[in-house]
Amino acid sequence: MEYQEQVEHIVSTAQFGDLIEFAYPIGYAHWGVYDGDGYIVHFAVADETKLQSTFRGYLQAIFPVCGDLLLGETKIRRQALAEVNTPKGAKVSVCNNRHAFEPSPEADIKRRRDALLDKEFTYKLLTLNCEHFATFIRFGKAVCNQLPGKVKNKECVEATEHFDSLVPSF
Repeated sequence: MEYQEQVEHIVSTAQFGDLIEFAYPIGYAHWGVYDGDGYIVHFAVADETKLQSTFRGYLQAIFPVCGDLLLGETKIRRQALAEVNTPKGAKVSVCNNRHAFEPSPEADIKRRRDALLDKEFTYKLLTLNCEHFATFIRFGKAVCNQLPGKVKNKECVEATEHFDSLVPSF
């Protein structure tokens, strides 16, 4: 299935709060949370201009791990799924089965999303990355299962506490 067909499939089947995985050809993945109406919320480049977008695309072609990492600052954005910049050969899918946790109630997901939307963060591969963000929104726990040598489904307490400090409690 071509990338655009994958996007259309997700838009027609995904539910609010689903985890969206952008699997890159080299084995690394970018993660976001489905926000309904064809949109996701995810770590994205902070305040990107057209020139920066072109440059990031070029970096991703050379370093497909993630051009965002090389540019530094990120911002939590709500973006149309079809507009997320991915390297050639990426596969996108709903992926709710890679983490051994129950999803939070929708109201909690929305509260965390609303509190973190448009916030800027310094991307830290091991302790504050896109998968930490997505799992925090969905489960209330920041987890990253794609880091080699790390225990799977182990909460990154540092990331959870960082995100949680920005979310009002009720």
